[in-house]
Amino acid sequence: MRDPTLRTLVIETATAACSVALIEHGAVIARAHETVGRGHAEHLIPMIAGLPDGGRAAHILVDCGPGSFTGIRVGVAAARGLALGWGATLGGFSSLAALAAGAFARETVYGPLAVLLEGGHGEVFMQTFEAPPLTETSTLASLAPADARLRLGGMHAVGDGLRWLGFGDPRTAPRGALPDAADAVLLPPAFTTLEPKPIYGRAPDAKPMVVA
Repeated sequence: MRDPTLRTLVIETATAACSVALIEHGAVIARAHETVGRGHAEHLIPMIAGLPDGGRAAHILVDCGPGSFTGIRVGVAAARGLALGWGATLGGFSSLAALAAGAFARETVYGPLAVLLEGGHGEVFMQTFEAPPLTETSTLASLAPADARLRLGGMHAVGDGLRWLGFGDPRTAPRGALPDAADAVLLPPAFTTLEPKPIYGRAPDAKPMVVA
C-alpha cells in the first residue's frame, strides 16, 4: 500500500494546460493533463480528486508562472489551501524550467535551449537553459516577437510562444508547447524551492485581490 506521507502533489495551471501529478520515490505514479485554455478553476479540483487518495500528499509543488495571470492565481490558491488543510509543505517551480527539463529529457538539444511562452499583449516570455545539469543561462524576459527572434538566433526552442515568432501553431506541432505537471519529476531540487507566489513576468493589467 502506498504511503501519502511520501508523496508530492504537483499542480500546473500557469498556461492553457491544466495538469496534476503525484510523485513518489522519484517516479510519477499518477497524472492528468488537459489543454483547457480557460476555466482552470473548474478543471483543477476534479483532476486532483481523481488521483489516488484524492491527491493527498505530504508536499505540494505548484507552477508559479510565468503565464496566465488567472491560471497562476488559481493554482497557487489551490496549493495554499490544500497545504493548509493537509498540513503539507509547499514549494514552487517555474513553468519555463519545467518545459526546459522536459525538452532536455525527450529531445536532442545541442547547446542552449530557449523556452518561449505566450505572455499576453502580443509579447512572449523567454528564458534560456543548458543541461546537464539544468542551469539557467539568462533571466526571464517579456519581449516583443521581433526582439525574441533576435535573441533566439539559431537556438533550439520550445514553447507555445514560438507561434508569435512565425514558427507555426504549437497546437499542430506541440514540441513541448505547454508545461506538464509530470515533468516536475525531472527538475533538480534547486528548481523546486521557489516561494509559492505568482511569477508574472510583467506587471498585471489589474492588481489581484488575492495571492499577492
